[in-house]
Amino acid sequence: MKALIPPKQSDGKVRPGLSGLWIGDALAMPVHWYYDRFALKQDYGRVTEFLPPRNPHPDSIFWRSRWDAPSKELDILGDQRRFWGQRNVHYHQNLRAGENTLTVKLAAEVWKMMNQIGAYNASEYVKRYVNLLTSPEKHGDTYIEECHRGFFTNLGKGIDPMECAVPEKHISGLSMMLPVALYYADDPDMAQTYALQHLSLTHQGKEMRTAAEAVLSLILPVLGGRDLVEVIEEECAAQRNPHFGFPFSKWLNIEDERVIGRELSTACYVNQAVPAVIYLALKYSDRPMEGLIANTNLGGDNAHRGSVLGALLGAANGEDAWPDRWAGNLLEPPLYTGD
Repeated sequence: MKALIPPKQSDGKVRPGLSGLWIGDALAMPVHWYYDRFALKQDYGRVTEFLPPRNPHPDSIFWRSRWDAPSKELDILGDQRRFWGQRNVHYHQNLRAGENTLTVKLAAEVWKMMNQIGAYNASEYVKRYVNLLTSPEKHGDTYIEECHRGFFTNLGKGIDPMECAVPEKHISGLSMMLPVALYYADDPDMAQTYALQHLSLTHQGKEMRTAAEAVLSLILPVLGGRDLVEVIEEECAAQRNPHFGFPFSKWLNIEDERVIGRELSTACYVNQAVPAVIYLALKYSDRPMEGLIANTNLGGDNAHRGSVLGALLGAANGEDAWPDRWAGNLLEPPLYTGD
């Protein structure tokens, strides 16, 4: 077995960044896509630890979700299909406390691949991606996002797997991309190139690329030793990317629930979710635990937002970012040794 070890000597920021990605997702998983904050608090209280999901989920949209597999071989719903079209079904009903959603399990797959073969390889990843998605029992998640359904619809039409991605606008694509940037932490140009290439395999379009460039403009300098707050302030001043065109500093003295809920949506679309991440990263730059707890209890797409935020806060705060009760209770933590 080949050891899973990050390249060069960036462990002090890469490891907590990667752990933060996993933790931000797992912490929010049971209350993922709760848009009614009163219902979230009523069902789970204030979430500060890993919890198991449970039914019913009052904000679930399964009742209006459907997808027809192009063939038996390309069926990505498997036994979970029976829950589609039903009301109140939790998106992640089969997962356990400390377990990650399908999105981060796909992020784990690219991380594992790079460490096994020693480099990023898009075609190899697509093979693994197709294998994982067509074996639903391997991940156990009930909800399969639109990007994956679109990919497999195109694959069923005979389109080259490398060209099956559909135009997208959901922040989950950034969660899946970040392990590539972390792997190449010591080479920012290569990190940028391969991370954007990886994003395009499942999330096509200018909107996704612009959002990815915003996040990469933060995490790559931080991995290189820059201060997160300084980098955010520099990007806001430069206005090179529209995701920095918000009055983040003015919002710092306002309640999080007002900023993310009134000024910005809690939804999954990158034009709102990425600025929400930037706001939370600025406000909780040196308080990573508080940042992920705040994000989780804000609801909406808190799992994917939390994974991106966790990667930023973990890289910014280093080895002391996360408590043992979080890092040690991830059911499938990112691996560095073994197989």
